[in-house]
Amino acid sequence: MSEKHVPVLLKEVIEGLNIKSDGVYVDLTLGRGGHSEAILSRLSEKGLLVGVDQDETAIKESDERLAKVAKNYVLVRSNFVDVDKILENLNIDKVDGILMDLGVSSPQFDDISRGFTYRYDAPLDMRMDQRNPLTAKEIVNTYSLKELTDIFQIYGEEKYAYSIAKNIVKYREEKEIETTFELVEIIKKSKPQKELKKVGHPAKQVFQALRIAVNDELNVLYKTLLKVVYLLKSGGRLAVISFHSGEDKIVKQIFKSLTVTEGNRYDLPLQNEEKDFIEVNRKVIVPSQEELEVNHRAASSKLRIIERK
Repeated sequence: MSEKHVPVLLKEVIEGLNIKSDGVYVDLTLGRGGHSEAILSRLSEKGLLVGVDQDETAIKESDERLAKVAKNYVLVRSNFVDVDKILENLNIDKVDGILMDLGVSSPQFDDISRGFTYRYDAPLDMRMDQRNPLTAKEIVNTYSLKELTDIFQIYGEEKYAYSIAKNIVKYREEKEIETTFELVEIIKKSKPQKELKKVGHPAKQVFQALRIAVNDELNVLYKTLLKVVYLLKSGGRLAVISFHSGEDKIVKQIFKSLTVTEGNRYDLPLQNEEKDFIEVNRKVIVPSQEELEVNHRAASSKLRIIERK
């Protein structure tokens, strides 16, 4: 098990979930079990933790970690969009709390063979679930110039999206693009020198965009959020940690639609429209300086929490 994995905003998540010792809690992004371990340690024998992850290694390593804490947990290998089916199979109707940590876990980044990082040479993969047939290699080698440009612009907010996509299409006419370093070189050649001299890796945004596209992350997030809020009991809470502006925008918009009563054209509240949810934190929660000093990967994280009335 990687010793580098540090759960992001752990203190804030635990406080935000307002854990009841006999409650049922679902960690939809199990990862290496950091958040789940903290939740499980606060449950009595009457409580239950359900952990979900689509990565086989995450399930195995978390099982080893959680078994040392308690036995009242169940781990399921699945995409979190199927949370309703997962709970139905476990005969669970409603739960007391749900956590979604949308970051890629450190061990996935650190496993060179998975192709998530631009820092090591590896096959272009980027699948969170190895059963997924779509890889970054397929996207890079088969998607059109417009499709690639859109992915880099929308998911990566990449300023030089068109130039990078154009050079990818040109390069693959001669040879299939197979590795992370091949792609990094194309990205570098597509940017002016002034950009290459800036702080940060020049391939970061494109790699982020490809990861989101491979795993269909934003569409899956949207569908899942619309499901999970209605799986909460009265007083139950959903905590979501996002790392990408596109993710946070979706979370913010859905939370707002569930908690804010819109006015009419006269700017008066609509009658008989009382919302079923409240925002626990009106201001987004970000990492403390102390946390950033020990875990730089937490830098872009944002936590939002909603509660069902």
